[in-house]
Order: sequence, then C-alpha cells, then structure tokens
Amino acid sequence: MISRCWWLFLGLLAMPAVRAEEAWQSSAYLQQAFFEVALHNEYTGGEQPVRKWQQPIRVWLEHHADQAQAEQHALLTKYHMQHLSRITGHPIVFATSRQEANFMVVFSHLQLWRNDIALVSGNLLIKPPADAACVFGLDLDDKKAIKKAWVVIPVDLAQEHRQLLSCIVEETTQAMGLPNDSEKVFPSIFNDKTPESLLTGLDALLLKMLYAPAVKPGMRAHQVRPVLDKLLKQWQNDGTIQDAEKNVRQSELYEMMGF
Repeated sequence: MISRCWWLFLGLLAMPAVRAEEAWQSSAYLQQAFFEVALHNEYTGGEQPVRKWQQPIRVWLEHHADQAQAEQHALLTKYHMQHLSRITGHPIVFATSRQEANFMVVFSHLQLWRNDIALVSGNLLIKPPADAACVFGLDLDDKKAIKKAWVVIPVDLAQEHRQLLSCIVEETTQAMGLPNDSEKVFPSIFNDKTPESLLTGLDALLLKMLYAPAVKPGMRAHQVRPVLDKLLKQWQNDGTIQDAEKNVRQSELYEMMGF
C-alpha cells in the first residue's frame, strides 16, 4: 500500500503544472468587455458603432500648467503613446507643429481647463463633468473613423486626487476608440475600482481587438461578434491571451514606475 501511494505521488509530481485561467481571460468575458468599452459611451446611452483611427496619429503636447513639470509630463505621454502603438500596430508619432497634429494633449490648470477644452474641441458648450479630473473628446468622420482627438488634464486637480498618471494613461487610451468606463470590466483602467494606473493585460487585449484589421469603423455588435469569435479562438491557442499580462508590463512606463 505504501508503495502504491509513493508511485501515485511521483505521478502527480510528473504532471505538468496547469495555470488557472483568470476570469478576464475567457473568450466570453473578453468579448463582453469589448462591447462594454468600445460600443458604448460614458455619457451617451445605447449601443454605439466601432470607432477607431484609420489614419496615422500625430500627437501635439501643450503645457499651460507648471512649466517645471513639462518635461516629465511629456516623457510620461511619450512612453505611453509608444506603448499604445506597439500594442495596436497603429502608427503614432509626435507632430512637428500644432497645425499638423490630429491628437492634442493639453496639460492645463484648473482655472484654465474649461477654456482649454473649448479651444481644442472648437465647442464653447462643452463643460467637464463635475466628478472628472480630466477629459477627452473625439471627432469622427461619416464612416465613424476617428479624425481628431483631444485630451485636457488640469494638472493641479489631477495631482490633488493623485490621478495624473491615471489621467494620461486612461484618457489617451480612450481616445484610441475605447470611450466607455464600466465596472463590469476588471481589472482595467476603464474601471474606477481597479487600483492600477497603467494598462492591464485585459486593456491590451481590448486594444488589440479594436485594431484587428477585420474590425472596421462603423461596425455594430452583430457584425463584430463573429470576427471576435475567430480572433479570440486563435489567441487562446497561440498564447496571446495567456501571456497578455506579462507582455503588457514590458514597457518603458512600467519600468519608469518601478514595476
């Protein structure tokens, strides 16, 4: 009897370790999370179509806050935009002038940010939500492709709430075409209850889904679903989903923050 137990124990040791799948790594969860953040708006009801960039993104930064912090803010933004480009495969560069930019990021001040929002959006009626520490906006063409985007961050307000890094990461990521916040998506920068300020593995997969070539601007949920079914099955087989958390942490921003 002792011998049989010993061999059974050896057999268990020889079995390959199986890593438990996190809830967000299931295909059903990933697809529903995509519908939550990509096909809805935080302040607009009802299902929305896919919105994404088709043209290269050209970023321009403006610093209307403490100039002593401008270099740090620029570096944080640069590292994150580079990360977004690697994840999505979409070209993102920094513009050489304000005129050629189609993606504006303004580091503002609480006393200035309503005016800055009006300037970058071209809409005097837009006001920041009362509970917001930063805000973004999109301009779409007739096919629902993003043609312009802007982000305004009142640095003093964001720092007061310890959300400066979160504002840079979340708002610029949402301006890629994932505009909704949802407590149904976790762990994610799109969920205010997620403690992390940087992209999670789930966030990276949502970006990759959005920028899959078969996902087109203007698509509705019923059109996107079969595309994601095929894509997620492939990613389950090739390790893309399993390795998403490890891979998303291989970035300059994660290294800069000491992770």
